[in-house]
Amino acid sequence: MERVPPAAGQVVTVFRNRLRDDAQPAYGEELAVVAGLAREMPGFVETKTFVAEDGERCTVVTFADEESHRGWREHPRHREAMRHGVADYYEAYSIAVGTTSYASHFVSR
Repeated sequence: MERVPPAAGQVVTVFRNRLRDDAQPAYGEELAVVAGLAREMPGFVETKTFVAEDGERCTVVTFADEESHRGWREHPRHREAMRHGVADYYEAYSIAVGTTSYASHFVSR
């Protein structure tokens, strides 16, 4: 998949979380399903997850615009995964969503 350069007006979600000790393997299985679904959504740009040394996870998800982000946020399977997260997977989490007002992209050749 070709990486789409950042653009003004994209919607970026920063999702930070800590998993419960007993969350695996169910979390990993559900994450694979939901991440695959996100990639198929109209307006999907990219997603990346990073895990810190202390175990905190940070996932950054980008959609092209507010309409496509809303479609993802309200997708029934995504909503189901959110409920599972609270009930079964997360010790703690925080979500921040914003629209980019400026974006830049550089690739060394």
